[in-house]
Amino acid sequence: MPDRRMTARSILVLGAMAVCISGPASAFADVCVQEKAVYGDMDNAYELRFEPAGGAVAVSNKFKLAVLNTAIVADGVVMHMEDGSHAGGTIMFNCPEGDVTGADLRACTVWQGMIYASDVKGHISALPAAGAGAAARLFLPALGPSIRQSVLWGAGKATVAPWDVLSLKGCGP
Repeated sequence: MPDRRMTARSILVLGAMAVCISGPASAFADVCVQEKAVYGDMDNAYELRFEPAGGAVAVSNKFKLAVLNTAIVADGVVMHMEDGSHAGGTIMFNCPEGDVTGADLRACTVWQGMIYASDVKGHISALPAAGAGAAARLFLPALGPSIRQSVLWGAGKATVAPWDVLSLKGCGP
């Protein structure tokens, strides 16, 4: 008959292995809310950090997209559709403030599109709203090509384009 301490220890070791195999994304997703989630690309060149949206009614989430190893930080917003089935996002860099034209906004927009969430098994859903548990991964279609064609790209700026999938790597304050 096996020693009960060994059996309990084996269960703890197997549980720890399961967390390691599934990666840090699932561990953080269980304890982090979306407005504090921090994501990174697989080349560790970009970091997307969510923050509370404050009192903005139309905006459900805000975030900063940092090009690591540079001083570049772009601003992002997320707006959920009324039915919650989709979340549209926009990333902007150095947009003028005050009375701006559509041309001004187009010039400073880095990326615009739908933001999708994924769990560690690859099931796709809408981005969780503020207060909900953080998604394990984000999918921002055509993020890399959009950055290459934007004001973020060039000498002294971004020189590596991110993949379109970002993984949860931490939880902010």
